[in-house]
Amino acid sequence: MLAELTIEDFALFDRLSLHFGPGFNVLTGETGAGKSILIDALTAGLGDRKSVSVLRPGAERTRVEAVFDGIGDQEALGEWAEDGQILFTREITANGRSTCRLNGRLGPASLVRQVASLLLDVHGQHEHQSLLSTERHGEFLNAWAGAEVTDLLAQGERKYDGLRSLREELRRLRGDDRDRAQRLDLYRFQAQEIQEAALEAGEEEVLRGELNRLANAERLMAGVASVAERLSRGEVTALELLGSAVAELEALSELDSGMAPVAETLRGALAGAEDALHTLRGYEEGLEHNPERLEQVQERLELIRQLKRKYGDTIAEIIAHGESVAAELDSLEHGEERAEELEQQVAKAEAGLDRFLPRLAKQRRQAGKRFASAVSGHLADLGMGGVRFEVEAPEPRRAADAPQASFAGLLGRVQFLLAANPGQPLQPLARVASGGETSRVMLAIKCALADANPVPTLIFDEIDAGVGGHMGMVLGEKLAQLAQRAQVLCVTHLPQIAGMADTHLRVAKITVESAGETASVIRVECLEGEARVGELARMLGGSEETARRHARELLAAGQAVSGR
Repeated sequence: MLAELTIEDFALFDRLSLHFGPGFNVLTGETGAGKSILIDALTAGLGDRKSVSVLRPGAERTRVEAVFDGIGDQEALGEWAEDGQILFTREITANGRSTCRLNGRLGPASLVRQVASLLLDVHGQHEHQSLLSTERHGEFLNAWAGAEVTDLLAQGERKYDGLRSLREELRRLRGDDRDRAQRLDLYRFQAQEIQEAALEAGEEEVLRGELNRLANAERLMAGVASVAERLSRGEVTALELLGSAVAELEALSELDSGMAPVAETLRGALAGAEDALHTLRGYEEGLEHNPERLEQVQERLELIRQLKRKYGDTIAEIIAHGESVAAELDSLEHGEERAEELEQQVAKAEAGLDRFLPRLAKQRRQAGKRFASAVSGHLADLGMGGVRFEVEAPEPRRAADAPQASFAGLLGRVQFLLAANPGQPLQPLARVASGGETSRVMLAIKCALADANPVPTLIFDEIDAGVGGHMGMVLGEKLAQLAQRAQVLCVTHLPQIAGMADTHLRVAKITVESAGETASVIRVECLEGEARVGELARMLGGSEETARRHARELLAAGQAVSGR
C-alpha cells in the first residue's frame, strides 16, 4: 500500500509528511482547501509530467517522496521491490530540471510511471466524464480482458504494420510518371558521379598527408639534408664524435666497471643515430618537388570536398549514399516487376488480416459479455440493479474495403450501452447517463477492473460528483467493500462516504506569517474521535447538535460495513 507521502514546496504545501492506513482512506475539507493538489503532488512523485509552475512561490525546488510498503512477490516489479518496499522520489527545480529516482537510483520518468502503474491507479476528479467518450471504452475492455485480448491486439497491430509498409512501398512505386522520371534522372546522376569518383575508405587522410609533403617538399629536403650533414658529413660528424666517445668509455670501463652502463647507453645512442641516418637517406631519396602531382592531389581533395557537401560528411557516408541510391535506382528501373510482386504481397497480407480479425473480434465480444456481467453486478450493489449495461463490439471491416483505415478502424470501436430504466432500449452511455449515474458506472467499472487485474492502491478524486443523500451512502459502502481487497484513497465532499473510512484526513488551507509577510499553506490532519465527528458534522451542515448526532450514526454505519 501507499504508506507515506512527503511533500516539500509543492504549490501551497511548504512541508508535509503524511501517513496513510490500510483499507479505506478519505480526504475531506472545504472547497479549495487543496485536496486535489495533494493528489497532484502524489502523481508528480510518481513521474507525471509537471512544469515549474508547481513550485511554491519563491522556492528553488520542489521535492515529493512516496513510499509503498508491504509489497509481495510481483515478478513485474522485479529488482525494484527491496524488502517489500519501493521509494519514489521526484525533484523539480526552478530552472526546469526534473529528476526521478526509484529507491535512490536515477531513472527516466517513463520507467517510474511504468513501475507506479503496477502499484496505483488514479481516477481523477474529471475522469468519469471521459467515460462518455467511446475512445476510452476499448481501453477499459482491453484492461479487463487481460492477456487473452491484449496479446491478440499486439499480434494484429504487427500484421497491420506489415500491410501498411507494403502499401506504402507500392504507393511510392505507383507514383506519377513525371515524378518517377525525375527521380530516375536524379538517382542516375548521383550514382554515376559517386561511382566514377571510385572513392576508397581512408583515402582522404592519405591524400592530406601527401599534400602536406608535396607542398613543403623544398623545406623538407633542406631540413633532411641539414640533419644528415650534421650526422655524417663535414670535417667532424656527430657519428664520429659518438663513436670516439663510446671507444673512450669502453676503455674506462676496463679500469672501473661503473663506467660500463654509461658506455652501453652511449652505444645505444650511436646505434639510434645510425638508424636515423639510414631512415633519413631513404626519406631523402623519396622526396621530390613534383608540381604536377601536387595539382593532382589538390584536385582529388576538391572532388572529395564537393561530394561531401552533397552526399555526406565522410567518405564512408558518401559510399553508403551511393549504395542506397543504386538500390533505389534498381527498384525504380524494375518498378513494374516489383509493383506486381507487391500487389500479390498486399493481397496476401490483406487476406491474412481478414482471417485474423474475426478471431480477435470474437474474443472481444466474449470478453465484452463477461465484462458487462461483472459491471452489472457492481451496478446492482450501487442501487442500479434495474439498469441494463452491455458492451457492443462490432464486426471488423475487410482490409481491402478500407485501405485508409487504421488497425483500430478496421477492428471497429467498442461502445458501452445503457438502458437506465426497465423497458427502455439500450443507447450509447453518453446519451442516457446522468452525472450521478456516470459516477456509479465508472466506479462499477473500476471495481470490475480491480477484480480482474488487482492494483494494490486505488485513488478516487471526487468520484461522488452528482451523487448525494442515500446514493452517497451506497457509494460509500461500495468503496468500503472495495477497500477490503485494495487500499482506497478517496477525495470526497460527502459525509456518507467519509463516515465509511478507516482513516480520515482533513485538508485545510491556513494563513501563516513569516518574516513579516503572510502566505497561504496547506495542512493535513488525521482525525479521530470527536475531531472526526466535528468534521462530519461540518460536512452535514444544519444545527450542530443534529449534525453531530447524524455524524455519529454515519460512523456507526461505517463500522458495521467495514467490521471495525
